[in-house]
Amino acid sequence: MDNKKDIKEINLIEIIKKLQSNRKSILKAIGLGFIIGSIIAFSLPKAYKVNIALSPESGQNGNSNSFAGMASMLGIGGIGGNGQDALNSTMFPDLIKSTPFILEMYNVEVTPQKSQHAIKLSDYIDTQKSPWWGYIFKLPGMAINGIKSLFISNDNTNESNSIIDPFRLTGEQNGKINAIKGALLASEDKKNGMTIVSATFQDPEVAATVADSAVAKLQKYIIDYRTRKAQEDCNYLEKLCKERKEEYYKAQKAYADFMDANRNVVLQRTQAEGTRLQNDMSIAFQIYSQVETQLQVARAKVQEAKPVFAIVEPATVPLSPSSPNKKIIILGLMFLGFIGSSAWILFGKELWQSLRDTNKESNN
Repeated sequence: MDNKKDIKEINLIEIIKKLQSNRKSILKAIGLGFIIGSIIAFSLPKAYKVNIALSPESGQNGNSNSFAGMASMLGIGGIGGNGQDALNSTMFPDLIKSTPFILEMYNVEVTPQKSQHAIKLSDYIDTQKSPWWGYIFKLPGMAINGIKSLFISNDNTNESNSIIDPFRLTGEQNGKINAIKGALLASEDKKNGMTIVSATFQDPEVAATVADSAVAKLQKYIIDYRTRKAQEDCNYLEKLCKERKEEYYKAQKAYADFMDANRNVVLQRTQAEGTRLQNDMSIAFQIYSQVETQLQVARAKVQEAKPVFAIVEPATVPLSPSSPNKKIIILGLMFLGFIGSSAWILFGKELWQSLRDTNKESNN
């Protein structure tokens, strides 16, 4: 055991001595990491992030059960079921990044902080800055597009970019949609039962506006989804109620006309016909009354199906950028420089030298 401890101490001392003897190389690597980190940190454009915390209604079982009970008492069990909602908060992250949702955000009006004129979000995407190396990577594509523009009319290009066909997106439209997708994020806080919707853009006013618009459109989408079935039932019952009302009025008029025309007639045949028309009128009224009751329950069901969203943390214009974190980037690259140079001094040199010696021996 003592021998093992001595070996470990000796190895540790040797490592420290080896690093100290090559401290100039290590300091150079750390300095290089500082320079590269500074270039990267100061080349990245500032970005502002806005978070909105909302607590969506978890479900509608409680109210649905109450309406189901009311419908049951009225003898109309088909209204107000207690099924689970197919759309819940766990789907918000996928929903907010879906192409149909992003297309709704495509033409949202935003006003940048240093501008007095509102522009479309899709047009604002063109004004966002990129790091200098981004332009280098874009050069081949820009060259290809420049060559294509020589053979394609500008009018046709502008017209194709202004018309959005979700089934056939142009390259420019697809790029902007991907940029908006990357800027929007929805996450679920299972611990607190809240949904966090965030928007990240290079302008604080735009970030706040887009986050607020995304939450509003998300709420509208959920409300439309959850009330769609109830609204369809309500529309059907309104049509059915109108038809049954007309049938009742028609039966009522037929009975009244018959009784007025045969007021002093005492024939059995006349009395039987009058009884039949009266029964038809009573049946038509009962059906009309039942459908009218169903319609009232369906209208209440539409209102009950609307979810409630509590905005816990509203959108506010951020005062300071959320990224880039220059200190973390610079310190991270300095640390990588230290680790890389230390690994090269301790292991890399010997490994490289052994590989070279092996190659020389094999060549000889």
